[in-house]
Amino acid sequence: MTREQLEHVLRAAAAIACENSLVVVGSQAILLPFPDAPASLRVSREVDLYPALHPERADLIDGAIGALSSFDETFGYHADGVGPETAVMPADWMTRASLHYIGDVTAICPEVHDLAVSKCVAMRDKDADFVRTLLRERMIDASTLVSRIDMLDAARQPVSAIVAWARRRAAEAGTP
Repeated sequence: MTREQLEHVLRAAAAIACENSLVVVGSQAILLPFPDAPASLRVSREVDLYPALHPERADLIDGAIGALSSFDETFGYHADGVGPETAVMPADWMTRASLHYIGDVTAICPEVHDLAVSKCVAMRDKDADFVRTLLRERMIDASTLVSRIDMLDAARQPVSAIVAWARRRAAEAGTP
């Protein structure tokens, strides 16, 4: 995905949801602070997002411009309407989030370490690749990542296992 494609999805999602503030939580959020992110971070065809004030309208977005929609078939990329619970990040992540303006649309983007935390929690192969690249490219710092993981609610998340997973990715990236 390119920054221009991301902006296209954001404008379309805002129009569908009748809301100009969107929270972008998936991997393609990386294109907001890093428009020229390495190609290996831009492989996803979808933008995970939800309306900031009315998260319940994510279903409208998903139905109109989601996977297998005519939007997806026409452009080759789409939105995934998700909810605030989709990406697990530290409870205070919003205090570090950045705002990005695309015309009248405001995209709220997690700070890159918080975004990486959500990938560590998910622990999928594609998330390992994403985190390794962030580390290898020095877009995140391993110790900051671990400190953010430590901020997760240990009653809900296996924090020590997530930390161990993140440390393995740092070692694989050559940045312990």
